[in-house]
Amino acid sequence: MTTPAVPSVLFVCVHNAGRSQMAAAILTHLGRDRVEVRSAGSAPADTVNPAVVEAMREVGIDISAEVPKVLTVEAVQSSDVVITMGCGDACPYFPGKRYLDWKLDDPAGQGVDAVRPIRDQIEQRIRVLIAELGIEAAG
Repeated sequence: MTTPAVPSVLFVCVHNAGRSQMAAAILTHLGRDRVEVRSAGSAPADTVNPAVVEAMREVGIDISAEVPKVLTVEAVQSSDVVITMGCGDACPYFPGKRYLDWKLDDPAGQGVDAVRPIRDQIEQRIRVLIAELGIEAAG
């Protein structure tokens, strides 16, 4: 008996230092091993935004070891759902993929007080996505 494949989700923003990192971490946390999660940026930064790391730490998710990654064609091709967050035309398009574009404020240059509401909006959208994918959210 084979195990059914889990859905794969790719989060993309410009620098892969804020929104896409938070989204990937929240989906990984809530989806556990029931979903494959990736994140990338069209022009990755050198490090994840420290205010984003702090905002995630506040909700018990440690992303301090994460590193921004460059968006590749392979990452898009191997994902079932591609969620963009302000990467514009830099995101490659492949027929047959499900694309969502989440309009969210950019946490770049913002302090943790400005990042918290963005984090919370992302979590709300992740919970909807989990339900749409038919995944049972953890705790």
